[in-house]
Amino acid sequence: MLIATYLNHRVQAQQKPTPEKHAFSIQQCIDFAHVHNVQVKNALIDYQIQVQTNRGITAGALPSINGSISSTYFPNIPVQVFPNFISAATYGVLVQEGVKNGSGQPITSPSDFGYVSAAFGSKWNASAGVSLTQVVFDGQVFVGLQARRASLDYAQKSAALTEEGIKVNIYKIYYQLAVSKTQMEQLDANLVRAEKLLHDSKALFDNGFQEKIEVDKASVQLANLNTQKLKLQSNIDNGYTGLKYLLGMPISDTLVLTDKVTEEDIKDDLLQTQEYNYSDRKDFQVLTLANDLNRFNVKRYKFTNLPTVNLSSNFAKQAYRNTFSYFGKGDWFSSWNIGLSINVSIFNGFQKQASLKKAQLQFQQTQNQLEYLKIGIDNDVVQAQNVFHESVLATNYQKKNMELAEQVYNQAKKKYETGVGSNFEVTSAQSDLITAQTNYVSALYDAITAKIDYLKAIGKLK
Repeated sequence: MLIATYLNHRVQAQQKPTPEKHAFSIQQCIDFAHVHNVQVKNALIDYQIQVQTNRGITAGALPSINGSISSTYFPNIPVQVFPNFISAATYGVLVQEGVKNGSGQPITSPSDFGYVSAAFGSKWNASAGVSLTQVVFDGQVFVGLQARRASLDYAQKSAALTEEGIKVNIYKIYYQLAVSKTQMEQLDANLVRAEKLLHDSKALFDNGFQEKIEVDKASVQLANLNTQKLKLQSNIDNGYTGLKYLLGMPISDTLVLTDKVTEEDIKDDLLQTQEYNYSDRKDFQVLTLANDLNRFNVKRYKFTNLPTVNLSSNFAKQAYRNTFSYFGKGDWFSSWNIGLSINVSIFNGFQKQASLKKAQLQFQQTQNQLEYLKIGIDNDVVQAQNVFHESVLATNYQKKNMELAEQVYNQAKKKYETGVGSNFEVTSAQSDLITAQTNYVSALYDAITAKIDYLKAIGKLK
C-alpha cells in the first residue's frame, strides 16, 4: 500500500502542467522572456551574487567580534622540573647563622642541590572570552569599498547585454512568423486560383475544347502549391516551437501572435540618419565598466605597498578548579588587553611589483578594446544603415513588381475565360505571380531584420 501511494505521488509530480494559451504582442514576448528565459534569469542572479560579494567586501571594513568558551581537564597535571632553590636558600641561612650539625660541626652547603619536580595547576580549567579586531587602515579594503558600485553596475549591464541578445532573436523570429501569415494568405489565394484553373481546364477538356496536357499542367501547379504550403506550415510550426523555447515557455502551451507587420512600421522615419552615441550600446557600457574595474585593480595593487594598521582587543575570564564546579564557589579571574599592530611589507620577492604590472597591462588592454569597439560600432552603424536603406527600397520595388504580376495574371485569366487566351499564359502568369509574392515576402522580412540590426547598432533597440 505504501509503495503504491509513493508511486502515485511520483507519477503526479512528473505530470506536465496543464497547457496554457497566450496571445502575445512583441512587447509581451519580451516581458515574458525577461521573467522566464533561463539565460536572463541566471544573468539577474549574477547581479544578486555580486550584491552578496559586495557585502563580503564591506564586512572587511567593519569590526569583527568573536566569542569563545573552553574547558580543559587534566587527568595528570603537568609536572615541571626546576632547580632546588629552596634547599639552597635554607643552607645559606644555616651557614650564615653558624648552625652546627649533630656532630657539633658547622653545617656546610652542598655543592649541588639537584632539582625539584612539582605539579602546578588544577584538574579543571575554564576560559570564556570575547575578542574584537578592527581594520584601521588597509589600502586594498578601501579600494574594494570604492569599487562596489562599479561592480554592481557591471553585473547589471552584463545582464542587460545578455537580455538584449535574447531580445534580438525574439524580434526576428516573431516578425518572421508574422510575415509568414502574409505568405500563407497569399499561398491560400494562389491555391484557390489553381483549383479554379484546374476545374476550368477539366471542363474544357471534357467538352473537347482543350488538350489533356493543359489539365496536367494545372494539376502539377496545384500539387506544387500544396507541397509548398506543407513546407511553409512545417516551417511555421518549427518557428513557433523555437520562439516558445527562446521565451522559456512550455512547448505544450499555445502561442498566438497579435502584432502584424506593415511597411509603415518598418520605415517609421528611420530612413533618415539618426545620431548615435557609443554609450547607448550595451556592449560599450559593459566594456567601459570593465575598464573602470581594471583601474580600481591597479589602484588596489599600488596600495599594497602601504602599511596596514589593525586594532585588536581581548577580554577573558578564567577559572581553575579541582572538580567540575565552575559555577559554584571559586573565583573567575579577568584578563584584558588592547593592541595596535602596524605591518609593513619590506620584501616579498617582487610579487607585488609583478601583480601591479599585470593589472596595469590588463587596464591597457581594456582601453585598447574600447577604442577598437568604437571603430566596430561605427562600422556596424554604417553597414546596418546601408542594408536597411537597400532593404526598404527592395521592398518597395518587390511590392510594385508583385502588383504588376497580379495585374498580368488577371489579364491572362480574363483572356482565357473569354476564349482568346491559353492555359499556358495563365499558368505562366500565375508562376510569375507566385515568384513575385515570394520575393516580396522575402524582401519584407529582410527589411524587418535590417531594421532590428540597425536599431541594435545605434543602441536604440527597445
